[in-house]
Amino acid sequence: MKILIVGGYGSFGGRIVELLENEPRLTLIVAGRSLARADAYCKNRDRAVAGIVPALFDRDGDIVEQLSPLRPDILIDASGPFQAYGESRYRLIEACIDQGVNYLDLADGSDFVAGVSAFNEAARTAGLFVLSGVSSFPVLTAAAVRRLSLDMARVDSIRGGIAPSPFAGVGENVIRAISGYAGQPVKLVRNGRSALGHPFTEQTRYTIAPPGRLPLRNTLFSLVDVPGLRALSELWPEAKTIWMGAGPRPEVLHRALIGLAWLVRARTVRSLSPLAPLMQLATNRLRWGEHRGGIFVEVAGSDQTGVAVTRSWHLLAEGNDGPLIPSMAVEALVGKALHGHEAPPGARAAVHDLELEDYEALFASKTIYTGFRNEPVDLDTPLYAALLGDAWLSLPDEIRAMHDGTTTAEGRARVERGGNILGRLTAWLVGFPKPCADIPIRVRFETGEDGETWTRTFGTHGFSSRQCAGRDRSQRLLCERFGPLTFAMALVAEDGRLTLTLRHWSIWGLPLPPWLCPRSTSYETVEDGRFRFHVEISHRFTGIIVRYRGWLEPSQGSSTVASPAALASSRQP
Repeated sequence: MKILIVGGYGSFGGRIVELLENEPRLTLIVAGRSLARADAYCKNRDRAVAGIVPALFDRDGDIVEQLSPLRPDILIDASGPFQAYGESRYRLIEACIDQGVNYLDLADGSDFVAGVSAFNEAARTAGLFVLSGVSSFPVLTAAAVRRLSLDMARVDSIRGGIAPSPFAGVGENVIRAISGYAGQPVKLVRNGRSALGHPFTEQTRYTIAPPGRLPLRNTLFSLVDVPGLRALSELWPEAKTIWMGAGPRPEVLHRALIGLAWLVRARTVRSLSPLAPLMQLATNRLRWGEHRGGIFVEVAGSDQTGVAVTRSWHLLAEGNDGPLIPSMAVEALVGKALHGHEAPPGARAAVHDLELEDYEALFASKTIYTGFRNEPVDLDTPLYAALLGDAWLSLPDEIRAMHDGTTTAEGRARVERGGNILGRLTAWLVGFPKPCADIPIRVRFETGEDGETWTRTFGTHGFSSRQCAGRDRSQRLLCERFGPLTFAMALVAEDGRLTLTLRHWSIWGLPLPPWLCPRSTSYETVEDGRFRFHVEISHRFTGIIVRYRGWLEPSQGSSTVASPAALASSRQP
């Protein structure tokens, strides 16, 4: 199969090449306005198994004349910005139909994608597929909504968002698209009516948290103009609200863009397009934070019994794998075509051509993790089970038992303290136990409507803390309060171990600087059939403050492992 990639050496085109270059049955024609850049790019892909050929292709020139000698089976338009294609924006599609070439694009403009259906009859007559918007929004989001709403009686609202890694690298055409529509009116569905929204002037916060994984930090999302706003409303016309956002980071740059978008909305300036070069420079130079990205899709409605439910799908991508996700729809469609499952003829948005399992097969080879969550959680569900979702069932019985019905547990522990005087003073103020090589420990768990109180007694010395599910910026985190201090921690379940990873802290509800935060190494595991714990708290200024580790067993009659029925109640779709 021969594939022509227009914009093949750009950000999205290059990622398509990266995803397809290990397939020996493919010849990839990397094309663009500069033959020298295309040639240089191809020479750098010297480990590719597929054939990689540079070509000159200017979509503003005579397309038929350029397309005819190349004779590709599929043309992929990965250039853009599609919002700026002008009156002759479908010239490439018309030429492909005329020359008998299948067509895919990564269009991110809702108007452009919606207009592709005008070529449906011509494409069907020619026996070709013409698929637009072959990217995360709307293809991946539509697949996620189908899975989430599978047994729902009614869908009331759909929300989604993408939070790219700040180190992902943003191409020129993406920035040009954003600068072109920021603050401008876009059509969407709100409160059951057609309405106008203004990208980057409407915000929400959300925590992307696949069960059992370290979540992204709570992220600010702004409304964006993507094909999903219109495509999803056509697929689920009963949905009263559809909202799609992006959460670029660092947040300070995001907020600067919000301010500029408001100037456009207020008609103080006509457009941010003149600022596109400066925006790209700032985005690709001012980068800090975690090299991780994510996507969420949330569907609210009612189940078959009429009970209100909210279900969400979460995706987390580590490192350099995240930027590949928008191009994976192309990889999936090409892979299906190679295996004889070519997309049906016709011109349309590609919202029906892939399912979540098509993506999941590709995610499996990457550091990309997904999972589902249900809300509201049953009131009888234990605190840790509610936060962990599906991952709760992956934990050993001994760990689950300690967090599900145990009222008291007893065992032995070893306690150590650091030698720094500030560290010793901190340990004394909090009430941590004194050093001891071997000391009896007793833990009492008291469950209330708003969380759990843990009272730990080392010998005769005791201290307590309050644990509860976090809210707002601590959404999906476990919050533990020691007096005025509250520590928000992620529950990470992996390889039979439950790790508590500190994310942020506050005093009397006021956020404290992250660089001042203590460091914590805390986990629970099972050894020799016993529940074991390890807690280590330190600080950059003091070193070790306290370290205690040991084992616990539920007191006689205190607990049993949760029944299969109770465990089943915590399952996600």
